[in-house]
Amino acid sequence: MGSDPVTSIPVSSALDEETARAEIYGLLSQLFYAPPPPELLEALRVAATEAPAAGGFLEEPWRELVASARALDDQAIAREYDALFGGVGKPEVYLFGSHYLSGFLNERPLVRLRTELAALRLERDDSMSDTEDHIAYLCEVMRYLIAGEDVAVANLTRQSGFFAAHLQPWVTVMCDTIVAHPKAKFYASLAALTRAFASVEAQGFDMLG
Repeated sequence: MGSDPVTSIPVSSALDEETARAEIYGLLSQLFYAPPPPELLEALRVAATEAPAAGGFLEEPWRELVASARALDDQAIAREYDALFGGVGKPEVYLFGSHYLSGFLNERPLVRLRTELAALRLERDDSMSDTEDHIAYLCEVMRYLIAGEDVAVANLTRQSGFFAAHLQPWVTVMCDTIVAHPKAKFYASLAALTRAFASVEAQGFDMLG
């Protein structure tokens, strides 16, 4: 699977719900993958502050994220990303599912994930330095499972199963860790939005069951 970023910003609650979900996952993927490029931050700063998808639960964290992007310049956000998630050796905050599920990187959760990705006929892009359990990669997979054209793969059943197995067990813990970190400003807002969105997704999938 390629790692090209999704360039659109979800700006309207009038968007088709599935399109909005895919765009939110795409935005989260971009913002967690690396320090965001100037054009992405500029698009975020001018985004409407209404919720990017239907449902008032997302409105406040969305407004906070837009406000945080407006309050900080590009360099400050890049420095924050590096301070939290970069550096040599152990980062301040891990963005990898295996860390939260097993306490170690490259453990059984990653093996299970790779098995499922193979079943979905998805491959890691050779240009991607991180393992597939990185939050950005998992969000991109969810975006594909929503917006992809292959209905054998891109359907609600696959989305629900993948989310329950590879995101739901740990994403809230990761978000709580970021929000509580004293260096987190922009990324605390992003984590709060991610946590709220994950809650909405979990509730939606529960209704399918």
